[in-house]
Amino acid sequence: MKKFWKIGLSAFLAVGLLAACNTKEATNDKPSSAEQQETSKVDQATFPMTITDAVGKDITLEAPPEKIVSLIPSNTEILFGLGLNDEIVGVTDNDDYPAEATKKDTVGGVDYNIEQIIALTPDIVFAHASGMSYSKGSIEQLEAAGVKVFVVADAKNFNETYTTIEQLGRATGKLEEAKKIVANMKDKIEEVETKLKGVEPKKVFLESSDEPQIYTAGKGTFMNEMLEMIHAENVAADVNDWYPIEAEQIIAKNPDVIVVAYNYVPNILTKIPQRPGFETVTAVKNKAIVQVDESTTSRQGPRLADGFEELAKAVYPEAFK
Repeated sequence: MKKFWKIGLSAFLAVGLLAACNTKEATNDKPSSAEQQETSKVDQATFPMTITDAVGKDITLEAPPEKIVSLIPSNTEILFGLGLNDEIVGVTDNDDYPAEATKKDTVGGVDYNIEQIIALTPDIVFAHASGMSYSKGSIEQLEAAGVKVFVVADAKNFNETYTTIEQLGRATGKLEEAKKIVANMKDKIEEVETKLKGVEPKKVFLESSDEPQIYTAGKGTFMNEMLEMIHAENVAADVNDWYPIEAEQIIAKNPDVIVVAYNYVPNILTKIPQRPGFETVTAVKNKAIVQVDESTTSRQGPRLADGFEELAKAVYPEAFK
């Protein structure tokens, strides 16, 4: 059960487990004049303010929240990135970054401790759309107790992640800090993309869990978008979303690189080549099996740009020498 939750958190939630906001394909699209006017209005908003969450619920905040509870690691990383260490009073059992998060009161993992959350008397609780299948009842209990719960959208790409960061910045009175985070992320991504100009595309298979149920990222996932951004061909993109795949299918797809996006299996990089039939796979022949940090490459927060760079280095190490 623990392994399945880790798979769920890094896959289905990430990238996910992932569809509460509108997708924008290009990261540099210029907004229309109407969008610019609307953005200007929102950017100039002051408290009290009313914000709409991912499930269409309007929440009015009279002032920047002084006590915050976060129900998913990606929200937590954004909130700490905004400088809200003192305001964060509760996180989940799964929060491990930054180090300060591990010192906060915890409110459970998959099953939230409703009494504990209420006892922390938060001004707002930040939940996540990816967890609505199991947290809807908990959210309803919190709201019935008078707790404001804002459901953050489940970002499917970088543009939506930027929107999420700015939205949380706006809701907490830290909009300028949020804009700086987004600007730094964009700079990092541009730097990586510059280094990848002219690379010869490689066929990549991304693995998010070990046998007996191997999961991979298909079309429409955040990970697939990142692979496309680094000019890699995702061999699993013939199926939508995250899905289980048979070892025989991986062998037939014959990827140039195998990217392992989990760390719960010791010595996984030596285990994969020993799978029956994998000796014929190009990635195995060329010893191109690499492991990336599951947190930085999946959590929709400030470190995602670092995860993007890590993924690029894993697939095209020659471009970063």
